[in-house]
Amino acid sequence: MILEPITKRRSHFSFSGEPVAQEKLLEIIEAATHAPSGGNNQPWRYYYALNGTSGFDALLGCLDEGNQRYADKAGALILSAAQMKYVYKDKEYKNSHAWHDTGLANSLLLIQAVAIGLKSHPMGGFDPEKARKVANLGPDYDPVVMIAVGYPGNEASLPADILKKQTAPRKRKPFEEIVKQL
Repeated sequence: MILEPITKRRSHFSFSGEPVAQEKLLEIIEAATHAPSGGNNQPWRYYYALNGTSGFDALLGCLDEGNQRYADKAGALILSAAQMKYVYKDKEYKNSHAWHDTGLANSLLLIQAVAIGLKSHPMGGFDPEKARKVANLGPDYDPVVMIAVGYPGNEASLPADILKKQTAPRKRKPFEEIVKQL
């Protein structure tokens, strides 16, 4: 049942530092490629680096200081980007749904990570211009989110403020608050 990995997914803070095998990382990214998108444009792009590489250090340097406090122990970092323009029948169009479509792809990536035993944490706290330079993104692409991926680590090693977030019960709004029949 697909609902199980969906309900088990949560943003994780405690990573072991063990590098993620490239095959596993590519497997979760492949899940993202099967997301629906407007006009089948598939505007998402993924840039990843394994812990212990210069690429990892470069992506880590794009994160806000608060996110660096735990993401440095992730096995890999992923930058997702959205293609904001596309060409159809020789005419260029703005893709006003590119971020939405990339978000759909990101959600499949996160769910697949749970399904194969990896933990993840999507982060909006990063410098998009630094990330743009690190990934050599052209002007038609927007950096969307960075994702830390890895194996669970020792929660006791987390700073107290982050440990509190890690061990807090997962809170979701009541179903009745977000769903209304018309």
